[in-house]
Amino acid sequence: MNKAEQFINEKLLNRAEKGSLRKLSLKVFPIDFCSNDYLGFSRSPQLKSAVNEALLNIPQYRNGSSGSRLLSGNHAFTEETEAIIADFHHAKSGLIFNSGYDANVGLISSLAQRGDTIISDELIHASLIDGARLTHANRYSFKHNNLDDLEARLKVAKGNIYVVIESVYSMDGDLAALIEINNLCERYEANLIVDEAHALGIFGNHGHGLVQDAGLENKVFARIVTFGKALGCHGAIVLGSASLRNYLINFARTFIYSTAAPIHTIATIRSAYQMLTETDYRPLIGEKIALYSKLIDNSDIQGIFPGPGTIQTVMYNSNQKAKFAAEALQSKGIDVRAILSPTVAEGKERLRICLHLFNTDDEIKMLTDQLISLKAHE
Repeated sequence: MNKAEQFINEKLLNRAEKGSLRKLSLKVFPIDFCSNDYLGFSRSPQLKSAVNEALLNIPQYRNGSSGSRLLSGNHAFTEETEAIIADFHHAKSGLIFNSGYDANVGLISSLAQRGDTIISDELIHASLIDGARLTHANRYSFKHNNLDDLEARLKVAKGNIYVVIESVYSMDGDLAALIEINNLCERYEANLIVDEAHALGIFGNHGHGLVQDAGLENKVFARIVTFGKALGCHGAIVLGSASLRNYLINFARTFIYSTAAPIHTIATIRSAYQMLTETDYRPLIGEKIALYSKLIDNSDIQGIFPGPGTIQTVMYNSNQKAKFAAEALQSKGIDVRAILSPTVAEGKERLRICLHLFNTDDEIKMLTDQLISLKAHE
C-alpha cells in the first residue's frame, strides 16, 4: 500500500471510529421529512407539464448546451429567464450559475482581493466558506447573529468589506437579523451578501425571500437565490447590479469555465418561477409549520426547537444518539436524517427535519408523536 492509499484509509477509519463516516444510500421511505423539496415542485405534474409546454415553443433546442455561456452555451431564452427572475426579486440584474455551490464560490472568490476583508457568520454554508478560502482577503467570522461581535470585526476591517450571511440558516432553520446587520454594514460602508437558498418560496410575498420582505432589495450588495430547494429544480442566480453581473461574467471562474446548463434546466427554472408568481404558497406551507410547532410546543419536551420556517431541529448532541433516533424514525417509514459532526460542530449533532406542502396533517402528527416518544425515553 502506497502512502496516499494509507492516508486515505486512515482518514476513513478515523471517521468510522467517530461514527461520522458518510455513505450514499438508495433507501426510500414512504414519508418524506428529509428533502429540501419544501413546496413539492420536484414531484409536481403541473411543473412537468409547464416545462414540456415551454420547450415546445423553443425551436431546435439541444439536449445539452454544448459549451460554456461565453462560447457556444448562451441562449436568448436563458438571458430572458435571468431578466424575469431579476424582475421577480426587484433586482437590477441576475446571472445564472449551475448550482448554489458554483454561485457562492464564484461570487466570493472573484470579489475579494488582497487587502480586502470578508466577515462571515460562523454558521454560513460550506460553499461560502470555500469561496472565501480561495481569496487572499483578510477573513473573520463572527458569532452567530451576534451584532456586537460583527461590529467588533467591522471596526478593524480594511479595504473593500464584504459581510456574508444566510437569510435562513440551513442547519438550525433560524433567521438572520437582516435589518440590524444591514444597518451595521451601512455604518461601516460594508457590502452585504445574503444567501437566500432556504427563504425562496417560503418567506415574503409569493416567496420572494426575506431580503425583499425586509425592504432591503436596493441596499443589499448581492443575493444568491438557489433553485434546488423550494423550486424543486437545479441551479442558482446571483442578483445585484448590472455591473456586478458583467464582473462575474468576466471574473467568476465557476461561471467562465463551466459548461452552461441545458435549455431543459432553464425552462424548468422559468416554469417554477411562473408557479410562484401565480400562487402565493406561503399561507399554505405556513399551516404545516404552525401545526408542527403547536404539537411540539404542547409536549414540553426539551431539545426540540420549532423554527419559523420549514427547517426544524431536534438536538441530540452526539453522532450515535442522532443516528439512533433517525434509524428509529426510518423503521416507522419516516424519512428523517441525522446531521453529524463535522457537518455541524461536535456536540451539536441533531435531526434536521424538513416540512413540506405535501406532508399530510396525519403524517406531521405521526412525526411529532415519534419525536416526543424518542425524547422522553432518551
